Amino acid sequence: MWEEIERTIRDTVESSDEAIGSPPIWRSPLVKAVSAGNPGFPDLKRLVSKNHLLPTDVLEDAKSVICFFVPFGEKVVTGNSGGERASRGWAQAYILTNELISRIGDAVGTLMHDRGFEVGKIPATHNFDEVELVSDWSHRHVAHIAGLGSFGLNNMLITDRGCCGRLGSLVTNREFDRSPVDVGRERCLFRKNGTCGICRRKCIAGAYEEVGFNRKKCYEICLENAAYHADIGYADVCGKCVVGLPCSSRDPSAPG
Repeated sequence: MWEEIERTIRDTVESSDEAIGSPPIWRSPLVKAVSAGNPGFPDLKRLVSKNHLLPTDVLEDAKSVICFFVPFGEKVVTGNSGGERASRGWAQAYILTNELISRIGDAVGTLMHDRGFEVGKIPATHNFDEVELVSDWSHRHVAHIAGLGSFGLNNMLITDRGCCGRLGSLVTNREFDRSPVDVGRERCLFRKNGTCGICRRKCIAGAYEEVGFNRKKCYEICLENAAYHADIGYADVCGKCVVGLPCSSRDPSAPG
């Protein structure tokens, strides 16, 4: 059944891209699953927020969490490299990918229901405390537990297809555990050997301070971009700290 889930997610991405036309907005997704009983989940109440949900808070009889990463196409990534505002293409990709993640959830939910299982869905975004700016369900941290990638210096998740894209996750009462044996492998060049560090220097907001990360400075820029692109929808994004990097579209620690 796992192959059906992977195919459903991949086909949903491909059909959505075909419906929009060229150039492609997305590349092929990555998909993993991890046991709902993984000890990493309770740790998120300490690492992210005391209110962070457990899989059983999303679905009472949760057995697994399915995580996926939908990487942006190269034109979306390179188009956001210049200037201080998020590019129109980046803002559009954010809006369209949120819609895509919802479609993926519906497609996987239908598949699982047809097989006699249930799925608990989590919104792609805006599921956070607007005062503290911390999430009730961090797709990034959940994906890290599932082995989709490791955190970069900018706190973004670096996957085998880079960090430019969107993450989604679903909770199900079907047992899966597809997390890899190299779940702790370091992909960030700065954390691996002290090189790079470009991401923090590219931050328009100056949110990466000497000690810690200023979420409010970051979010202020995102809100400015949302107002700037208000004619196409709500895109509270920036993305300057993830473009133009060795890890933007690939794992820079991988051979070749």
